[in-house]
Amino acid sequence: MTTVRRVDVLVVGAGPAGLAAAARLAVAGAGRVEVLEREASPGGVPRHCAHGGFGTWTRPLTGPRYARLLTEAAVRAGATVRTRTTALDWATPGPALQVVGPGGPETIEARAVVLATGARERPRPARLVPGTRPAGVYTTGELQQAVHLFGQHIGSRAVVVGAEDVSYAAVGTLRAAGTEVVALVTEHPRARTGRARAQAARLFRGIPLLTGATVAELLGHGRLSGVRVRHRDGRTAVLPCDTVVFTGDFVPDHELARRGGLVLDPGTRGPAVGGSLHTSRPGVLAAGNVLHAVEPAGTAAREGARAAGAVLDLLAGAPWPDPGVPVTVEAPLRWIAPNRVTPGARSAPHVLRTGTPLARPVLLVHQDGRLLHRERLGPGTVPPHRPLTLTDHWHGLVDPEGGAVRVSTE
Repeated sequence: MTTVRRVDVLVVGAGPAGLAAAARLAVAGAGRVEVLEREASPGGVPRHCAHGGFGTWTRPLTGPRYARLLTEAAVRAGATVRTRTTALDWATPGPALQVVGPGGPETIEARAVVLATGARERPRPARLVPGTRPAGVYTTGELQQAVHLFGQHIGSRAVVVGAEDVSYAAVGTLRAAGTEVVALVTEHPRARTGRARAQAARLFRGIPLLTGATVAELLGHGRLSGVRVRHRDGRTAVLPCDTVVFTGDFVPDHELARRGGLVLDPGTRGPAVGGSLHTSRPGVLAAGNVLHAVEPAGTAAREGARAAGAVLDLLAGAPWPDPGVPVTVEAPLRWIAPNRVTPGARSAPHVLRTGTPLARPVLLVHQDGRLLHRERLGPGTVPPHRPLTLTDHWHGLVDPEGGAVRVSTE
């Protein structure tokens, strides 16, 4: 028989967004705050990122240290963190979830739910790469867990699919495991990371970068023996290797949001939210990389804290806001978050991504043909792998009865 329990706030996901939300809520006296995490340990992706780049400029941290600090802050504040526990589906009425953990199935009712389920890399099957099904095929997350959490043997020669920041993090993990990196393969004309990082890998580590190329087939039985690479001009070549790592191509882990009937934004593919991170379902908020795959851990943590502020307002009796006016983007912009504006409600800056490099970009905000805002972002060129920030100064000009707001580049 399924038991029923009640908490004040239920947070799904113990990554940076979920832990930051739980810590702020517990400190503020929000009542019983419970965090569900399906993995064996809390902390999210940072816990298996052994490299630096977390924390702040004045206090840089490795991923595992950052994850421990976030977890300790949430627990010290009074939040309950339950690991090996998965939210399966929604129960009705109200914000309630069907959950299974070591103690069996149960239903947890809450006054508010914060979805902080994060994002994931698309694995080989989702990328429709044909071939056999050998051992030695990873995503970056699987590779990092195998090396840094479980100390597993990887292989002797690896090909990395992708050439962005996460791809070069995978290179570092492979080298730490004693694996030679045969090549990085990307469909793009150049690496999508900083020039210094790409040059260091190519010149000092001797790792070739194959641009304008895709992995067309996996070879080998039992264990991977190689990958067939197809170049843009149709030529193919086989790279002998026993390991391949598919990197990047992140998508929000939005299955729970989808099953709950939450409106999803077509650009981000995560829940549609306004500045206070309210979703279309009353009592349910969302924060972190479930909203936009994928931004840094610090961005996710700040959004978790912002969602906690909205939860505190809700618990104090604030009404659930209107859905608001949709905010969309025009090419070459790919997505924007938050992607709803409710005039008069709490607002926040927007983060965007572009599909092509933008030289000295200027963002234009229109509604029904009316220019609401024009913002120059700087003198340099913004590459596709770096976020853009659009201020919220124009929110008060939005007509709540008007059409969608459109953001474009000049």
